[in-house]
Amino acid sequence: MATLTPAESGEFIVKNAKFLKVNEDGIKSFVKEVIAGIQSKVIDVDNFSQHEHHPKPTDPHAPNWIFLIDTLNFCFWTPGDATKWKVNEQTGYFSLCAAINRALKEGIDITNPSYYSKITLGQLEKILRSDDGQTKAPLLPERVQCLHEVGQVLLEKYEGNFENCVKACNNSAVALLKLVTDEFPCFRDEATFNGKRVSLYKRAQILVGDLWACYRGEGLGRFDDIEKITMFADYRVPQVLVHFKTLEYTDELMDVLKSDKIMENGCPEEVEIRGASIYIVERLKDLVTEELKANHPDISTKNVNAVLLDHFLWDYRRKHASELEYIPFHKSISVYY
Repeated sequence: MATLTPAESGEFIVKNAKFLKVNEDGIKSFVKEVIAGIQSKVIDVDNFSQHEHHPKPTDPHAPNWIFLIDTLNFCFWTPGDATKWKVNEQTGYFSLCAAINRALKEGIDITNPSYYSKITLGQLEKILRSDDGQTKAPLLPERVQCLHEVGQVLLEKYEGNFENCVKACNNSAVALLKLVTDEFPCFRDEATFNGKRVSLYKRAQILVGDLWACYRGEGLGRFDDIEKITMFADYRVPQVLVHFKTLEYTDELMDVLKSDKIMENGCPEEVEIRGASIYIVERLKDLVTEELKANHPDISTKNVNAVLLDHFLWDYRRKHASELEYIPFHKSISVYY
């Protein structure tokens, strides 16, 4: 069975959704918010909130650092009132960045696949240790498994350097996405929905986006088709989409979300939420581009891609976390996001 691309998947999922609906008027209203973000340079590749935690493009280990981080970039949410995993007072994704950067300062060769392809559970647990010395990072055995898998492939086929994967793709984001999802199964974020094989590819696409952002779209981060990358479907961005009335859940789905029930990865409800997120951001991207061309010819459309729109939504959620708590988010235990 052929697998739909993420953009095709989003459209197919929304057309066949039973647990939610997309509000076109809400998307159109949200266009103004995005254009204001572009005008104020909130939406700009230089304004990535990650930049202060990520390596600089001049750092020789940058490609392997980014690949390592996105191999481990999944499942940071904390159930109920459990203590959050914190490193250097950071939580979630940024605690992962802080832990890896701390390991490098301690002289651990953590970005080298020769090291992490054989890493032990005890070694990773120590590298990801929390500030309180008690709380453990989630899914440690699964993270070890992912590191072993990708590390072995890099050593066997790419001389132990992710940069060789990127160079093999000749400045094509789509080619790199295909290489990553073909070569590294833990990045193959797919599901069967309504008789079709759909792809969400959250971590694989964020990997492409992180490279593009790190290098500001130049050199190793130059992708001539970056517009083909969609947003990174996770569990937090949908809160923003519901808040701005671009996405609406049925009462049935809202009851499930409020119950804090763990959704099985690949179940229809989970796939619908993630697929609708992709579809909405694709529509938003198209409508913003049309509006800029029609009424703001002085503003370049180069900042209108799903990578930057996703970061805008993700950062909005972080900045307005307490304000958005009224919207429950779906919870799934998965290595894919």
